[in-house]
Amino acid sequence: MKKLLLAAVALGAVMAMAGGANAQDKLRFALVPKAMNNPYFDLSRDGCMDAAQKLGVECVYIGPVEHEPASEAQIVQDLITQGIDGLAISVADVDAMTNVINQAVEAGIPTITFDADAPGSKRQAFVGTDNYAMGKAIGEMAAKLKPSGGTFALVSGGPAAANLNDRVRGVIDGLGAGWTQVEGSPLYCNDDAALAVQQLQDTLTAHPDIDALLPVGGWPLFVPDAFRNFAEPIKAKLASKEVVLVSADTLKSELELLRDGYANGLIGQQPYQMGALAMEMLQKLKKGEKVEEITTVGLDTVTPDNVQEFLAKAK
Repeated sequence: MKKLLLAAVALGAVMAMAGGANAQDKLRFALVPKAMNNPYFDLSRDGCMDAAQKLGVECVYIGPVEHEPASEAQIVQDLITQGIDGLAISVADVDAMTNVINQAVEAGIPTITFDADAPGSKRQAFVGTDNYAMGKAIGEMAAKLKPSGGTFALVSGGPAAANLNDRVRGVIDGLGAGWTQVEGSPLYCNDDAALAVQQLQDTLTAHPDIDALLPVGGWPLFVPDAFRNFAEPIKAKLASKEVVLVSADTLKSELELLRDGYANGLIGQQPYQMGALAMEMLQKLKKGEKVEEITTVGLDTVTPDNVQEFLAKAK
């Protein structure tokens, strides 16, 4: 019932925005995140809005309130019915979204993916991170911090998200020999930040001598108070590298946790740029122009040594 209610709220918002946009007679390009309660996507939204203003189009930012692939597919289906002018989708579940993407393309709607791809679909382009490279960078940083190796656990989002699965593979390859994944890893939090913290706590309880905790998305650090409560008892171990914690993403809350000694390093993406580039690409496709099929944005490597530089620029 809760999921259906969230979907209904989101769909109502789509219809309301569509009506307003028609009155303005602007091209409407939708940016559809996996979950609107994930603060990571707020940065993509900001990039989308800023670029849309410059381009003279409208950024319609709409998706499921929580991580729910069926709701995401339903929202995109409704956008197609409403006659949206272009779609940029972060794909939560490749199987759930591929047919819907294909329907959009067959309906003549320029359709791309951002952040998380559906490479087997008819989408015309993808803009986002090289997710395997990101995961490998996380693994390599952890291995450098603790060259003796040991046991590790991964926190991921949804098991059907292709981008996250690429990161998981990258982390394992980046760690190299001498590392063993504990039973139950990867832990799938479905983009639920509070659940991600609880999963880390449960893992630490089950494996008190674990050597590395490696979230491939920043979920547990998106709720800083809860994360501090979790990490406080192992703060001395983090400082001595007895345990290493390297996470994906570089939101302000994560940078502050790194500065304060609750993590050892971060590998960041550029979600703002993804949102901005998505609008530019959709406008070109709408005009009949070609775009690169794959556009990757860079990665940021943040350590205690340079965290202040990134904090000075963080929103």
